Amino acid sequence: MEHSLYNTHVKLLAFDLNSLTQTSSSSSDPISFSRNGALLSRAETVGTVTSRDLKPNKFLRFTIDDGTGCVSCILWLNQLSSPYFSRRSPPDVRLIAQHALRFAAEIKLGVVARVRGKITSYRGVTQITVSDVVIERDPNVEMLHWLDCIRLARKVYNIIPHSNK
Repeated sequence: MEHSLYNTHVKLLAFDLNSLTQTSSSSSDPISFSRNGALLSRAETVGTVTSRDLKPNKFLRFTIDDGTGCVSCILWLNQLSSPYFSRRSPPDVRLIAQHALRFAAEIKLGVVARVRGKITSYRGVTQITVSDVVIERDPNVEMLHWLDCIRLARKVYNIIPHSNK
């Protein structure tokens, strides 16, 4: 199985992200996702925020629609109370929490956002556990993302088979 893309933020359209297959080769390996043999763990997508559900000090769940489908996203806001961060240095955890709060404030209905993070699954639905958000102001960004996704899927990710033409 191909591992060269495993820790790379792979640019994907919602259609491609939602059609990934969840895999786990052994109990020591983390759960990962694949498409046509490419093993993926991180993704980047661009689209319009179409839903937003905030649970203060817990999480922000939101949806990105890129025209091919919707991507469920979760942005954790519990860094200061989560045992997951207890072994990290307090200044680092505070910085991560500040970034998460800033990202949550920027995610508003109707904005175009570029979201990067870990591909995860919750109740059988593939989602992105968000590590980074950029609000896009250029109206061409979505189309450029589409073109990048198609080119990369054909030439790098081998998600779309090459045509014989």
